[in-house]
Amino acid sequence: MDHLEKNRSCCFTGHRPEKLTAGEAEIKTALFREIKLAVNSGVKNFYTGMARGVDLWAAEIVLAFKKDFPELRLICAIPYQGFEKRWALQWQKLYRCVLSQADEIHYFYPNFHYRSFQERNCWMADHSNTVIAVYNGEKGGTQNTLSYAEKRGLNIRMIRG
Repeated sequence: MDHLEKNRSCCFTGHRPEKLTAGEAEIKTALFREIKLAVNSGVKNFYTGMARGVDLWAAEIVLAFKKDFPELRLICAIPYQGFEKRWALQWQKLYRCVLSQADEIHYFYPNFHYRSFQERNCWMADHSNTVIAVYNGEKGGTQNTLSYAEKRGLNIRMIRG
């Protein structure tokens, strides 16, 4: 990926719904605001890890923006095939809906592997200039992604979550 394209790219990181301290509506409003700012500043490529909660909500918002900005691209970075199989049906339905409208889909492993999540997160950060994060302060994948993004010098847009 060239430098110019990376400067036009943003990824998301955030918690699954059960870990969030803020409500869904509040988080979606904040995501909408941050995504709008990113689009208005020239971001064209959005990377989502496709997890329940923040990742899928952000993807939905990007897809809504594509109606007015067809040049936007949604890239789905999925840790392994079948990632969504054990989720509640409503989440599986949303996952499939987002996937069906994605511009690119990247799978990291054919089956579950512990490294798949960290590899996905690092790959998204490596392809981005900006991270939009919904973070509650707890240790875990979101904190690891933010630490990695900081070390790489990415612009971090933080939402309390």
